[in-house]
Amino acid sequence: MNRRRILALTKKNLKMMTREPAVLFMLIIFPLAMTFVFGLAFGGIGGGGTTSFDVGLLNQDVTSPQAEWSQAFANNLTSSEVFVIHHFDDNVTGQDALLQGNLDAFIVIPEGFGVSIESYYGSPFDPSAWDNSTIGLYVDSGSMMAVSAVPPLVQEALLKSIFGEDAMAMGLPVDIGSPALVESSTLTQWDFMAPGIFAFAAIFMTMIVAQSMTVERDEGLLRRLRTTPASSADYMLGHTFSYMIIAVVQVTLVLAASYMIGYRPQTGIAGIGFTFVISLAFSLVSVGFGLISATLSKSAETSTGISFAFIMPQLFFGTFMPLGGGMEVFANFMPSKHITNAIATLFLRGAPITATVIWVELAIVSLVGVLLIAVGIILFGRQGTR
Repeated sequence: MNRRRILALTKKNLKMMTREPAVLFMLIIFPLAMTFVFGLAFGGIGGGGTTSFDVGLLNQDVTSPQAEWSQAFANNLTSSEVFVIHHFDDNVTGQDALLQGNLDAFIVIPEGFGVSIESYYGSPFDPSAWDNSTIGLYVDSGSMMAVSAVPPLVQEALLKSIFGEDAMAMGLPVDIGSPALVESSTLTQWDFMAPGIFAFAAIFMTMIVAQSMTVERDEGLLRRLRTTPASSADYMLGHTFSYMIIAVVQVTLVLAASYMIGYRPQTGIAGIGFTFVISLAFSLVSVGFGLISATLSKSAETSTGISFAFIMPQLFFGTFMPLGGGMEVFANFMPSKHITNAIATLFLRGAPITATVIWVELAIVSLVGVLLIAVGIILFGRQGTR
């Protein structure tokens, strides 16, 4: 191996990549665009803000002599911080609005609502003397949040209307202690996805490496290489270092784009530096798989299909895709899963740079990368120049 030759080959590969629009798109523009798209699309989901529900209300007890009860109930619903009340004059219109998805819930206060409450106060210990009535509550079955949150909130407003502000403080043999003030999480869905973007960006190096090396082999460049002092190892390392530089550019752009859309990882400068280090290690994995794909391919077109056999499992089992059950176990065999875990430990959990787990993940990714590069060089050295 010769340092000057490796450096010259690295520069040659970088120049070739900058002149290929398709390569620039896959390695630079595509990860950058994915960061913006996912960040803007998922940055507001689960952000700890106040959730509101559009609720339709039909009061059919307005003309009753005891209408103050239905009015009190309507006022308590309106004063709720999570309900946006829309008044309706008939049941059909309200049900139609709910069916079309314009409402999260529709509430009907029936005639006799006030009479029912008055009958309770007349004989609070004799249920047989009560005039029972039923509030109509219809919830959008397409909204899981509405189904789970709206009924208890309506129940709370009803109890407050009947028993006043102290409705929940009625005498009970068991008390609930005053809640300690705990700062709620403000993480969004994007916060959980962001660590996987770094692996996602580098995974497609496999395809580019396989294509470029297959093309150079088919065009006879590798055969001509044998007539020069440069060895196969020089050539392979030149490719490897050029893609490691691309990995640094990818991490820089993804971080910059994430910061631009408001993402703030729970780590410091040391954690950011570690992200660059493990991304460099993962670039070895992608280059190694690319070398193996090129060895198994007879043409550049074939290399694309073979490289996706290495890309897709890592993409689905090692980035930001949700997993469960046995898939979590299978994902541990994906190198991309280990870089995602390490970055998530720093960015999401705020672990210190001295945390053992992140260095174990780095060791795994580095070891796999070096082994794949070695296997790729051996296989490509034997078959790639034929």
